[in-house]
Amino acid sequence: MTRPWRVLETIATDEGPLELRQRGDDEFLIVIAGRVLMTSAARRSEEALATLALAELASGAAPRVLIGGLGMAYTLRAALDALPATAKVTVAELNPVVATWCRGPMAALTASAASDPRVTITIVDVARAIATAKASYDAILLDLYEGPNAATQRQDDPFYGATALARSKAALRPGGVLAVWSEDPDAGFARRFEKAGFAVTTHRSGKGGRSHVVYLGRVEAGPSAARPGVRRSKR
Repeated sequence: MTRPWRVLETIATDEGPLELRQRGDDEFLIVIAGRVLMTSAARRSEEALATLALAELASGAAPRVLIGGLGMAYTLRAALDALPATAKVTVAELNPVVATWCRGPMAALTASAASDPRVTITIVDVARAIATAKASYDAILLDLYEGPNAATQRQDDPFYGATALARSKAALRPGGVLAVWSEDPDAGFARRFEKAGFAVTTHRSGKGGRSHVVYLGRVEAGPSAARPGVRRSKR
């Protein structure tokens, strides 16, 4: 017999009710307006967002990383596992209750990643955090609802438009990496990403069926680096 889901908490948001649901001891859903945002049963692409991006970083004594969107903290956990003890990770999250959930009922899913001493969770729109940062981060990871898609093509889109990409580039140190999770491939975004001056690669996890996408864009460290271009790979 299938076990029923139970709602642990519901809060109102501009997009509709945001709910945390649980089934058994270790199955969780985050749902908004009836649509599943994230499930504890599927996390491969969220973890790949961090592992792929941080593998691109040049070695540094104290890397600084900005993550946009906490979710169930799987991206954060993967980032912490890839970073040294001296790293500093800032997570920009819109809803404080999500941080409470990650430190509370969902903490065991990620070995309490949200409570790691390297982590600071700020309740702010990540677009604002990026806009006020200048050459501050070695990596920026955007793990946001849906990711780039047909509705985000306009110039002034706050996360994936040309202006937003320019701001992200300015917020990164030389050699830094911008990593973007996407629910589906978006060729228009890949082209804008490259035009913004990043050396871009795309990565799709799994074989067959629907697979999410991770876009990586590196800020070249110097004039001798290779020219930007779009390359595709499967992981």
